[in-house]
Amino acid sequence: MIGFNRRTFLLGAIVSVAAPASLALSKSFGQIHVVKGRGCGCCTVWSDILKTEGFLVTETEMHPADLMQLKLSRGIPQDMTSCHTAQIMDYVIEGHVPPADIKRLLAEKPDALGLAVPGMPYGSPGMGPEEEREAYDVFLLLKDGTSEIFSSYKAAS
Repeated sequence: MIGFNRRTFLLGAIVSVAAPASLALSKSFGQIHVVKGRGCGCCTVWSDILKTEGFLVTETEMHPADLMQLKLSRGIPQDMTSCHTAQIMDYVIEGHVPPADIKRLLAEKPDALGLAVPGMPYGSPGMGPEEEREAYDVFLLLKDGTSEIFSSYKAAS
């Protein structure tokens, strides 16, 4: 028979409070669904980064031709495409967008299609070490098909 003492009781109480609290924190930024090409490693790394930043991530793999059709059907201009497309709430997230920019998008709620990091810039989340980052911009995709710079990342020194 296991004996209960004050320490065991307190530990159980802490775990019963902390576990739901940590689950609530993981849901705080919402569910994001990532559609990626089959076997894409950098897309998986980006998804893992989102998970550590508090997003609930679901994933679907798709043939590259079907993925391009999906991007175009969601209104992503061809010059703004990258290797994966995600959806969070009513926003599309194209490419290796940093989690901080997604959080800002959700907080500010602009009337826009979403965010994009075209291409696959080295040092963006999932694309190599940030301390070796090349300069890149995150674009706010507007519903009229245009875009504007949402944030800029300088090259690492």
